[in-house]
Amino acid sequence: MKKIGRFHVLTDACLQTRFSHLELAELAIAGGADTIQFREKGGETRQLIRIAEQLQALCKKAGVTFIVNDRVDVAIASRAAGAHLGQNDFPIPLARKLLGEEAIIGGSAGNLEEARKCFLEGADYIGFGPVYFTASKEDAGPAGGLDLLKQVVKEIPLPVIAIGGLTKDNTFPVLQTGVHGIAVISAVCCQNDPTEAAKCLRRLLEVERHA
Repeated sequence: MKKIGRFHVLTDACLQTRFSHLELAELAIAGGADTIQFREKGGETRQLIRIAEQLQALCKKAGVTFIVNDRVDVAIASRAAGAHLGQNDFPIPLARKLLGEEAIIGGSAGNLEEARKCFLEGADYIGFGPVYFTASKEDAGPAGGLDLLKQVVKEIPLPVIAIGGLTKDNTFPVLQTGVHGIAVISAVCCQNDPTEAAKCLRRLLEVERHA
């Protein structure tokens, strides 16, 4: 059974420079993140592999899922649990061949058509968004809103992870759409206390689960 977490934190060293990827992962895990996604758009491949290996070791020790964003080569080299791929990233079917059946492969979608495509291509979960407006991702499309998210949850038979503009103040309505979980960048990484920020979001997930 693939362990697709409910609380994904994407580490980022561009939006903030106070913490390294490894430090952010440690702080997020301490706050209750069950999946760490390594997101780094620049840098040399060797350096990315070195960071990914450190993150993988940390996540393995903590019993947390480690996923690499976009870079299938880095995911293979660091023995990550899998990869998360955008619509214009590495093709999902080819990633499956390289990473194997056991790997967790997530696909990004911004509308129903893209979500269906991810499903048909063999993704294990859908990262759907942006739900709300976000400045964290340069390539993010327009905000889809809660109604579209609800529709995707209803029509796509895969775990849906909501992403985009989520904060402690607007996450609860997102959880009520029936999503499997949430993914955040700045709501944890750019906060003064990333661990406390993660704890707040984790509490919302627990409240919703028992609601």
